[in-house]
Amino acid sequence: MRGISKRFDHKKANDGVDFDLYKGEIVSLLGENGSGKTTLMNMLAGLYFPDEGKIFVGGREVAINSPAGATALGIGMVHQHFKLVDVFTAWENIVLGIEDKYDVPAAKEKISQICDRYGFVVDPDKKIYNMTVSEKQTVEIVKVIFRGADILILDEPTAVLTPQECERLFEVMRNMKQDGKSIIIITHKLNEVMAISDRVVILRRGRYVGQLETARTNPQEMTDMMVGRAVKLDIERPEPVNPAKRLVIKDINVTDVEGVRKVKNVSFYMNSGEILGIAGISGSGQKELLEAIAGIQKTDSGSVKYIDENGNETELIGMHPRDIRELGVALSFVPEDRLGMGLVGNMNISENMMLRTFGESHKWFTDREKPRKVAENVVDVLEVSTPGLDTPVRRLSGGNIQKILVGREISSNPKVLLTAYAVRGLDINSSYKIYDLINEQKKKGVAVLFVGEDLDVLMQISDKIMVLCDGEVSDIVDAKKVTKNEIGFLMTSLEGAKASGQ
Repeated sequence: MRGISKRFDHKKANDGVDFDLYKGEIVSLLGENGSGKTTLMNMLAGLYFPDEGKIFVGGREVAINSPAGATALGIGMVHQHFKLVDVFTAWENIVLGIEDKYDVPAAKEKISQICDRYGFVVDPDKKIYNMTVSEKQTVEIVKVIFRGADILILDEPTAVLTPQECERLFEVMRNMKQDGKSIIIITHKLNEVMAISDRVVILRRGRYVGQLETARTNPQEMTDMMVGRAVKLDIERPEPVNPAKRLVIKDINVTDVEGVRKVKNVSFYMNSGEILGIAGISGSGQKELLEAIAGIQKTDSGSVKYIDENGNETELIGMHPRDIRELGVALSFVPEDRLGMGLVGNMNISENMMLRTFGESHKWFTDREKPRKVAENVVDVLEVSTPGLDTPVRRLSGGNIQKILVGREISSNPKVLLTAYAVRGLDINSSYKIYDLINEQKKKGVAVLFVGEDLDVLMQISDKIMVLCDGEVSDIVDAKKVTKNEIGFLMTSLEGAKASGQ
């Protein structure tokens, strides 16, 4: 790619970017949120067309006008959010769109050959809705190889995988590399960059700033290049000071709208001034558990007791979410659709801050001055990239929307902070700012529940880690003593259930 530029509403997402990819190599594409990584790859995958610049494949200049055009050139992209039809089988998804009719035995045989060649494990007749996240991802990768891809783009491929699943994916990627495939991986996990890539290409604010040979660099150098200055990569874990029980959860059960039991007899407690991490494969009941505590998800049975500084107990089950918030229990959940929970896209930043305290005012006119000051502080501390406080939230990037969502909840001075996926999709610099803010809450005596996807981070920031497997507590472990592999095992096995007696 040579001199690639792309504009959206007079803003340059990419500005004269050069990018090279060689046969049989794995390249990691790094950059802060809004640096133009996904936009650049979307042009290679045919989803966008560059305003300026040229693309060459095999030394020949090409015009990629559509995903079908990219496929014809041997380019395939596996997106972070899978593009699969849940009610179809694996083989149906793999051949979907190639022809109106397909030779089923021949298709299954070709799928089997691909799996044997690279080390995939796929049941071609299994329905997508019965698959794990890892299995769905495997189908996506097999799908692009089935269609002849020699260049694969993987967007955040390990975001919801266990350590064991990550290692299996990396082994498959190494096999594809040996077979001459070229792979581009977009990720924020620098330990994975070090483990799998040959080169690192770094973008900053839409521009190419350099490349590094992975074997000759380190996470600190990569981060400094991404941000443009030295960044401290240490997560503080201060010792708890006078911890006391703040929240006691006993035998919680939650069933979702489809009648599936998502939380099964979960019991644990949270102390003031401590961070309890929650680990688990995506869909293990994390979301439903937090929402049940915050009062926005109905429970089948169980108890959630809030204990204040004077030892007074309040049962939260059955209370209105607003009343739970007023006690000091704040929920900061970052869903895949960041505008789908807690923020209104057409409102500006100040107005979205105002939503948090709207019900507290008993005046005829709404107090706008205080929310605006909160907005100014969040924008300043978290370095939210925005033209101004009056900009509608929907016009901001996903990462900046997330900063506003997390910052608003933390600024409410809670007694209990329930935070899920607080740094999902955020760049390294922004992530560490969030970690610092969470640790500040801990020092203030806040009881923090931290649901995360990166086990390395969970082990560094948490005091204890509760591992969920299929909605049940597999174990509660000491974050200082447990290993990543042990957590990975507990995420997929209930053999350690209730071993801690909590």
